[in-house]
Amino acid sequence: MQRLSRSFYDRDTALVAQELLGKSLVYRTAAGERIGKIVEVEAYLGAHDLASHSAKGLTARTQTMFGPPGYAYVYLIYGVHHCLNVVTEREGVGAAVLIRALEPEKNISGHTQGPGRLCRALDIDRRMNGRDLVSDDFFIAAPPAAEEFSIVKRPRIGVDYAKHWARRRLRFYIRGNPFISRP
Repeated sequence: MQRLSRSFYDRDTALVAQELLGKSLVYRTAAGERIGKIVEVEAYLGAHDLASHSAKGLTARTQTMFGPPGYAYVYLIYGVHHCLNVVTEREGVGAAVLIRALEPEKNISGHTQGPGRLCRALDIDRRMNGRDLVSDDFFIAAPPAAEEFSIVKRPRIGVDYAKHWARRRLRFYIRGNPFISRP
């Protein structure tokens, strides 16, 4: 597996989001290596995007999101679910891609449809916030062979409060994949 370089993440967020589809999230622990194919994502474009956490500015919670590209931004939502995001674009922009669903490939048990479920299945929590995704034990990799698929574009889920941003088609998923969180 070829690990993605930092320069992959240092680009337009919507483009990175679409190009993450079909890539493998790899998490190596003492218990073994867990791998899941990314099948659904959402793009959050920075401080001007009213659906993004960065719209509230730089805070202790969003500090990682405003950092350099290629780092994990992990937060707790509703006091229950962790969500894994990939920081994109240059430092200071506050853009990221939410990983919404994975197709299990190796050593993953439990549901991976939905950001909270996939974090639970991979044992990802706030301790992973700020982790470098260009490391040896936690990274995203290109598959050995490119897979052909079509991408569906839909509005993001759960952002009705974000005015016109709620209708933007910034949720992307692999058409027909049974592991997406919802069509």
